[in-house]
Amino acid sequence: MSVQFGVCPPIFAAPGNVEFRVPNWVEVSAPAVKQMAQRAEELGYDSLWVADHLMLGDGEAILEGWTTLSVLAGVTESIRLGLIHQSNAMRHPPLAAKMAATLDQLSGGRLIHFFDVGNNEREHRAYGFLWEEELAERVAMMEEALTLMVQLWTADEPLTVHGTYYRVEGAVCRPKPYQQPHPPIWIGETRGGLLDVCARHAQGWNSVPVGLEEWKLRRSALAEACQRHGRDIEEIECSYETQILIAPDLPSLRAQVGHMLSLNPQRAKPEWVDYAEGRAKMLPASLTDRFLVGTPDQIREQVAAYVESGVDHFLLWFMDAPREEGLALFAEEVMKPLRASA
Repeated sequence: MSVQFGVCPPIFAAPGNVEFRVPNWVEVSAPAVKQMAQRAEELGYDSLWVADHLMLGDGEAILEGWTTLSVLAGVTESIRLGLIHQSNAMRHPPLAAKMAATLDQLSGGRLIHFFDVGNNEREHRAYGFLWEEELAERVAMMEEALTLMVQLWTADEPLTVHGTYYRVEGAVCRPKPYQQPHPPIWIGETRGGLLDVCARHAQGWNSVPVGLEEWKLRRSALAEACQRHGRDIEEIECSYETQILIAPDLPSLRAQVGHMLSLNPQRAKPEWVDYAEGRAKMLPASLTDRFLVGTPDQIREQVAAYVESGVDHFLLWFMDAPREEGLALFAEEVMKPLRASA
């Protein structure tokens, strides 16, 4: 499979914080989210990804992820759809299985089921969801939930299961998912035995921004987990989620950083300001070590290095969003040439 490129339409805002996903996004805009998703599909991107949080960004204002994903399915036609790190604790697993089957049907088989244990204790407690302190316990709950979901998606008869954490009595999930036997399952991260969960159940795995060398170590750890469970890592679609800032030339890149910092100067670190104001020639390592930053030529080199190391799919947060210049420039100058050379 050729390398895939996904877009993360920002559903929250963090103006001025260039380390946190959406530094050019001043406030949440539902129409802008839909417009960016449609534009991504027009430009040939492969997937759309929505964050799964309830309180995040400026003023804790964020659109709910599953609802947003459902709307994006309705305003697009062919692009794949995923909820990043879907928290097991936020939705009762049997109902989540029904939701996923329904969205997969309505979208014509475009759902990627990216499942996780839940990572933000603060928002879980704020909304009254169960929060287990021990990560191992949350992982065990998540794996049982995932197993139950697959059973519901694939069972031909009413399903009764009495598990350690979840139970159903004569549950039926019909219609089944459009994709058979079920939508591809993705797992994220490395902690708490999640790599083994991935090796046992998943068709995809994702890493948050960690930089190239750490990414290689994580993928090697996944390969070891796959070996433990009798699988080949090549069976798993490996993805890298990261921020991207692409500009036609270096002066434009510097100007973009300066503009973002101007949106909230109180958030600006001295090294960011030094670069934006021309006192430093090089971008700070806090941006370049983990993210894709530069001109099209530079970004092509960076992307190629990740692809060489085993990345099959990129999940991209465009730092200049809601502007579409970066989205279009990457598609034309990086994505198309890379695909043409494959």
